[in-house]
Amino acid sequence: MMKIQLGLALLSFLIISCNQKANKEDTNQAKAKPNIVLILSDDQAWNDYGFMGHDIIETPSLDKLATQSVVFRRGYVPTPICRPSLMTLATGYYPYQHHIVGNDPKGGFRQPQFPREALLANIDTIQSLPQILAARGYLSFQSGKWWEGDYKRGGFTHGMTQGERHGDQGLTIGRQGMNEIFDFIELSETQGKPFFVWYAPFLPHSPHNPPDSLFQKYASKVASDHIARYYAMVEWFDITCGQLVDYLDHNDLRNNTLIYYVCDNGWIQQPDSKRFDKGSKQTPMEGGVRTPIMFSWPGTLKPSDRSELISSIDLFPTVLSAAGIDYPENLPGLDLWDELTEDKPIERNIIFGEAYGHDIIDKDNPQASLGYLWCVEDDWKLILSYDGELQGGGGAYNYTHDAVRSEPVRLYKIVEDPLELNNLASEYPEKVKDLKMKMEAHYPLNGRKVLGGNE
Repeated sequence: MMKIQLGLALLSFLIISCNQKANKEDTNQAKAKPNIVLILSDDQAWNDYGFMGHDIIETPSLDKLATQSVVFRRGYVPTPICRPSLMTLATGYYPYQHHIVGNDPKGGFRQPQFPREALLANIDTIQSLPQILAARGYLSFQSGKWWEGDYKRGGFTHGMTQGERHGDQGLTIGRQGMNEIFDFIELSETQGKPFFVWYAPFLPHSPHNPPDSLFQKYASKVASDHIARYYAMVEWFDITCGQLVDYLDHNDLRNNTLIYYVCDNGWIQQPDSKRFDKGSKQTPMEGGVRTPIMFSWPGTLKPSDRSELISSIDLFPTVLSAAGIDYPENLPGLDLWDELTEDKPIERNIIFGEAYGHDIIDKDNPQASLGYLWCVEDDWKLILSYDGELQGGGGAYNYTHDAVRSEPVRLYKIVEDPLELNNLASEYPEKVKDLKMKMEAHYPLNGRKVLGGNE
């Protein structure tokens, strides 16, 4: 009997020891996984940074981050408006694939004929980045802009947005402090879990109501109060980015944290009104779709300045690869992790984009409201205007669309002409034909026709 009891005691000890060892191994493996932080600007032009060459706007925090990053100055988002751009970051798919091609249903946010719930259901059908990370032991925190309902619906374990139009309570982050993020990170550390932070503040997005000290700083440098307020908003955003990165540094988290940076779409401020200017937000011009993209992970990524093309469509697989996590098959973006860590050139030389009206005409047919297709190949950029319905947004959108669609076929030598001043379509018809063929092979047009083009 004594032998049996001793044997059972020994077996219990071994089981407890194995469980303790397994739990310890699980904790160690969790800690070995990198923390991940997305910093997402909201409505900012690609050149409105100190490190991108702006001669008035000051962005010391992001300038410093750029010196610690792999920087792609020729980054792009596939579509120039908030919600579709964010959905691409969350899912890894182009708008025509995830079906969120505009901000609101046709007829407005609350109209009954095309219920908002029909759009929200899209996030339920696609594996999101937070969902995949949660399955691998991550805690994730949503703050700032988020259109797809409650934060839990996107797979976040923690968050701020309760489900209103584009962020509700989440929109206070940055503008009213950063404590919610800091508290979440502390919670993750206490639980020994790696964390993912979605920092997508309502900055420098309108309303442009910066602290008065920042406004006065820029009002003394520019003639337009509207431009001064926008510039001040950009610096306010930069200050919050510095607070976030400093927190990681001061808490010895930086060396095990991948930070990646992108802007959802561009903005060019009108000098005489609160609105954005032509060739800007919601258009496929550089002022609408171009953005710097950065990756920073001290000790893992060697800071460098890269000249290749990159798209936000690449961020989903690249970030998961950085964490050693398998991602869904058949994603359209490239996993660039090896190119980042080994400083190898990116072989791809062409990226694609699409743009639609502000409102979604048909939830099941993205092509119904297609306004433009565009691509950049090496130093060429082609923009084609299509015959879809461009609705929503009121007058703020109509005039800027008219400015692009007045020349429905646009070809630029984009490296030497980043402001898109010289349309070369008539001089290089073969280049137009070649790029048009590539774009239409990439995108399922479903009957859409080019405006004013030779078919």
